[in-house]
Amino acid sequence: LKDKPFFPDVIKYLQGEFHERKKVMALVYWGEDAIKKCRALAGATNPEEAESTTIRGSYGRITTGGVYENVVHVSATPGEAEREIKLWFEPGEIIVDIYPTKTEEVKNVKKKVWA
Repeated sequence: LKDKPFFPDVIKYLQGEFHERKKVMALVYWGEDAIKKCRALAGATNPEEAESTTIRGSYGRITTGGVYENVVHVSATPGEAEREIKLWFEPGEIIVDIYPTKTEEVKNVKKKVWA
């Protein structure tokens, strides 16, 4: 992706520099076929190819610079989901223990961390 001409615009988009509101809502949907169900709800990555009844089909667009503003991200694989969940969340913020954790002492305070 770094080699693509639109890469700098993607970084600006991810950092919230294209919009006044710099907020993100992250959530974990967990369960049987979670990735498949969420990807069906989200629609195709390219908003112009997404069904109109999907999130991307209804609300996504492509900028004049070629950046997909597809409104929602859904992990493609269980491994990608694990990496992204561990990036965005602390173990104590998720109500189900979906990945192994351990307890570490950080500055004399015991804290649950990803194992």
